[in-house]
Amino acid sequence: MREPKQSAPLTWTVEEDGVLLPFLLSHVKGKSRNNIKSMLSSGQFRVNGKVFTRFDHPLAPGDRVSLAPKQAREEVPALPFPVLYEDKDIIVIDKPAGLLTIANEKEKIRTAYHILTDYMREKEKNGRVFIVHRLDRDTSGVVLFAKNEETKLAFQEDWEGRVRRRGYRALVEGVPDESEGRIRSFLRETRTHLVYSGAPGRDAKEAITRYRVLCSGGGYALLEVDLETGRKNQIRVHMSDLGHPIAGDRQYGAQSRPLGRLCLHAHELTLVDPRTGEERTFSAKEPAAFRRLCRGGSGEGRR
Repeated sequence: MREPKQSAPLTWTVEEDGVLLPFLLSHVKGKSRNNIKSMLSSGQFRVNGKVFTRFDHPLAPGDRVSLAPKQAREEVPALPFPVLYEDKDIIVIDKPAGLLTIANEKEKIRTAYHILTDYMREKEKNGRVFIVHRLDRDTSGVVLFAKNEETKLAFQEDWEGRVRRRGYRALVEGVPDESEGRIRSFLRETRTHLVYSGAPGRDAKEAITRYRVLCSGGGYALLEVDLETGRKNQIRVHMSDLGHPIAGDRQYGAQSRPLGRLCLHAHELTLVDPRTGEERTFSAKEPAAFRRLCRGGSGEGRR
C-alpha cells in the first residue's frame, strides 16, 4: 500500500460492531500485523478524527477510521517532560525536579499525575493513569504510572520484592574519603516531618544506602547511589551523615545551590514486570550539568 498523502488520509467506514486492531488487520493492505501494531501505538490511526492507540478500542457502525500522516500525533499535546516508555498498560516518564508526582494539600493541579491524566484523555476519552510509586518533588528521574487499575495493583503487589534496583545519581558537596561505601542507620521523623538518623527502636526504620564516586572536582563529587531500602529522604539524610550533603539541599546542610535545585536524580529503575515475569529496566540520564560541575566546570555558578 502506498503511503497516503498528508492532504488525503485513507479512510474506512465501520459497518458492524468490533474492535480497532482486527478492523485494521482486515482493511489495511500491504502491511504486516507488527507494522500495523507499531503504526497504531505511534498514533497514526484516527477514529472519528481522534487519535487512538489502544488495540482493543471498540468500534460501532458508522465510525470512520483513517490512516493519518505521522504528523497527526502532534494533535496530542506535548508533555513538559520526556516519556521514556509507553505501552497499552504503563507509561514511564522522566519527571523534572520541582514537579510533584501527585497532589498534596497545597498543590492539586501542577503534578505529573494531573498532566498525564489530561494527556491520556486527549488520546482517549476515558483514558486514565494510576500512581504506582513516586519521587519527591525536588528529585528528578524515572517514575512509572499504570494506565488501568489492574496493572497498578499488579505492580504494587510486593513492590519492594519486585524492585531489583533503584539507582540514583547525586551531586554532593566535597569528596568522600572513601571512593565507595555503605551507610546504615535508623531513620526517625520529627513532628515537622524532618527525617534524621537516630537510635533504633519501635518508631525507627532501618535504612541502607550504597554509594560509589564517579567523578570529582570543583568542590563537588558525582555519586552513583543504590538503595537497599526505600525510606523517605533516605539519600538526603545519609549524604548529610557522610558529611557531604547533596548540592542544593539546604535542609540537610548544603552550603551551595549551583543549579537552583536539589541535585538528586533517579536514573534507573529495574524491576520484575508482573505481566510477563521478565526483568525490565527503565533509565533516564542525569542532567549534564551534574558531571560538568563535578569536573570543575562553571555550571551555573555557586550561589
